[in-house]
Amino acid sequence: MHIDINGLISQYGYLALLIGCLAEGETFTLLGGIAAHEGLLHYGGVLLAAMVGGTLGDQILFWVGRRWGAKILRRFGKHRDKIAKAKRLIQRRPSLFVIGVRFMYGFRLIGPVIIGASRLKPLKFFVLNLVGAALWSLIFVTLGYFAGEIVTPWLHKLDQHFKHLLWLIAALVFALILRWFIRRWNNRRAG
Repeated sequence: MHIDINGLISQYGYLALLIGCLAEGETFTLLGGIAAHEGLLHYGGVLLAAMVGGTLGDQILFWVGRRWGAKILRRFGKHRDKIAKAKRLIQRRPSLFVIGVRFMYGFRLIGPVIIGASRLKPLKFFVLNLVGAALWSLIFVTLGYFAGEIVTPWLHKLDQHFKHLLWLIAALVFALILRWFIRRWNNRRAG
């Protein structure tokens, strides 16, 4: 059986990219940019899918924060100082925080929840979220596109050996499962 990776990317690439960008998308946007470089996807379509996915994901998290933010944030007790600092920044510079939150390591998922809990106006968040998602997708998709120059030759070699790689992974998984069953069987006999 032959897996047509290019066909799968062409058929499901935009949808996979959009879904991947709902929560964490840097990897997906970079890979989307590489696929655009390869001609498997259109650059503009990759940008749009990444932007829509990033916007939708943050909108959902914003509304989660709006509804249950205080309860959720109480569970992050050891990060109270960071959350308080984020809230102060939202009050002082809401535009900067909303646009920049997707670029802040460690705040990609919790940032929109904090913003929702801060009671920033939904329309203001939506507009700033669109701007942030547009910048974010443009930067990462473009980086992926230009990284395609470097990565593409390596990917072609990987594609030629993809079947062998799948068999190797399958063999490793089988060995690990077999090892687990043997240990379990030995523990039962010993106990």
